[in-house]
Amino acid sequence: MTESRVWSNAVLPTLGVIIAVTLWWLATAVFHIDPFYVPSPADVVETFFRTPGFLLQESWITIQRVLIGFAVAVTLGLVIAVVLGSSRTIERMALPVLAAVNAIPKVALAPLLLVWMGFGDSPKIVMVILVSFFPVIVSTMAGLTSTPADLHELARSLKASWWQTFVKVRLTWALPQVFVGLKVATPLAIIGAVIGEVVNPDHGLGSVIAGSSANSDTALAFVALVLLAVIGVVMFYLVAGLERLLVPWAKAISS
Repeated sequence: MTESRVWSNAVLPTLGVIIAVTLWWLATAVFHIDPFYVPSPADVVETFFRTPGFLLQESWITIQRVLIGFAVAVTLGLVIAVVLGSSRTIERMALPVLAAVNAIPKVALAPLLLVWMGFGDSPKIVMVILVSFFPVIVSTMAGLTSTPADLHELARSLKASWWQTFVKVRLTWALPQVFVGLKVATPLAIIGAVIGEVVNPDHGLGSVIAGSSANSDTALAFVALVLLAVIGVVMFYLVAGLERLLVPWAKAISS
């Protein structure tokens, strides 16, 4: 890895985090904000080390729900997008229904999921799926429908079948857009898990936030929020790393 890549990929993100935490600390110190409302970074760290095992266990529960729901959402979104992209008629029939489902406030669905599916992990995982699958569909369809006409002509001149054209031309061309949808869906998956855990606070970081709010423990709520942010950053960079591995030519096209 060259020095410029180390600077852009490691030093700059770390510097951004340091600046953000410093501004947070300065705001609480300069404006004398009561820790009851906004705790300082030191208060958050101290609260975390009071019960690190408990918080890490709750984090792992949330991570499991996010990963399962995200995997299902990505699979479902890709399949739906491929079906819609293969037929203009099916796309025009199904897209308004999908848009209507996505427009429904997911918070309003959370209590209904408890009625339909009961307590436990299932309604929370379904909430992750509902929140995060639509960006995958939209981005994948955008990629599939943006294939240049000259590539279609090239495939036709080479006597490629419909399936070969779809996989080797349209789907390959759509991969950068697919990863855009995955990176958008990553934080949404975490939000979906937290919605489910707040509505049904049994375990997970969402339940920690709900419990800390009931007990007026703002510092504990901030610990859970910071842990959720860390999970989101790690997942985002994992998806970005996978994009660099599978689509190394994407930057060359966009630059």
